[in-house]
Amino acid sequence: MRAQFVLSEIGVGLRRNLTMTFAVIVSVALSLALFGGSLLMSDQVNTMKGYWYDKVNVSVFLCNKSDAESDPNCAKGAVTDDQKKEIVADLKKMTVVEKVTYESQDQAYKHYKEQFGDSPLAASLTPDQMQESYRIKLKDPEKYQVIATAFDGRDGVQSVQDQKGILDNLFGLLNGMNWAARAIMALMLVVALMLIVNTVRVSAFSRRRETGIMRLVGASGFYIQAPFIMEAAVAGLIGGSVACAFLVMARYFIIDHGLALSEKLTLINFIGWDAVLTKLPLILATSLLMPALAAFFALRKYLKV
Repeated sequence: MRAQFVLSEIGVGLRRNLTMTFAVIVSVALSLALFGGSLLMSDQVNTMKGYWYDKVNVSVFLCNKSDAESDPNCAKGAVTDDQKKEIVADLKKMTVVEKVTYESQDQAYKHYKEQFGDSPLAASLTPDQMQESYRIKLKDPEKYQVIATAFDGRDGVQSVQDQKGILDNLFGLLNGMNWAARAIMALMLVVALMLIVNTVRVSAFSRRRETGIMRLVGASGFYIQAPFIMEAAVAGLIGGSVACAFLVMARYFIIDHGLALSEKLTLINFIGWDAVLTKLPLILATSLLMPALAAFFALRKYLKV
């Protein structure tokens, strides 16, 4: 009978404050969807880091005839065969180097056409305008500075480029977006907590006569508070379930049937379903506990039991 009474009181409370309950559900759903999304974004960035940092190269670009006329780094002229032999020999002696790959001007031109063939600039380029280069795979990507120190400013070397630096800028942007999402999530959580507190307060006020009678007949404090706490928990759980549905649909439609099918994004290693599914229990637990705790502390102030 007691359980049946508590459940009936929960239903009555949710119906009485239908608009506020709906507001709680929406705010909890949005805030927890952002929370789950930020966790998944962190996983995606870490996945991409692990994938790309293992593939990044340091590129030593060599001077060509065009550079000799326009680039101060190539003031001594285009790279010679002896300089190339010396550069590659020194690279292979370095303990930080795992592998050295040579790319000719023709190969560089071919790769450029494959990647940027639609660019207006591609039509005006010729193979002799491209740069020869050595692509160096490092044992530790963090040791780029060793290569830069050894070859920057060397005769025949136009520049030393670290692909990891380019990726760091990209990941920095993604991390910044992730923190922005977390800030919005925190704001939404505050809004959700305020709505929960106000909903509980209104619900307790509207049933002050019933709770007064229950006190008079000797009902325990927990028995009086239970319906209010469970109302908030049920509303939060519904919101958490909606947030989980958002994340599942986002993974299915945006990644599986969107980004993953794009030919331009074939080299991105997207997070799998396991990353999504492991976040759902955390979101549901948060959606249940957060409103329940907020209601519990609100009742201590607004419901004298």
